[in-house]
Amino acid sequence: MDRRRHTRVSAELPIRVWGVNSSSQPFAQPARTKNISTSGMVISGLTSTVRLGSVLEVQLDDEKAQYCVIWLGKPGTRKQGEVGLAKLASEPCLFAINSASHSAALGHG
Repeated sequence: MDRRRHTRVSAELPIRVWGVNSSSQPFAQPARTKNISTSGMVISGLTSTVRLGSVLEVQLDDEKAQYCVIWLGKPGTRKQGEVGLAKLASEPCLFAINSASHSAALGHG
């Protein structure tokens, strides 16, 4: 049984991510979502190393929101290179998700 509070949908969407890496250097780069929900996402393709708890800015089309890094894929596993992000409570949702059909729509939800 899935204990998640929000529906998660597999979706590969191009995004732009920026923040401060684990060496305290600013970065900005493209990445892709792997799955999304109204409260967070899993992304891949981030070449900058980030720390747990750091805040990243994510942009989808013209919409932006801040997310906290809540997990990092373990090196040497199939999750290597993935980053789990949770949307900060005060931020807008970048995705509208229809839970009945588990489909995602781009844009502000």
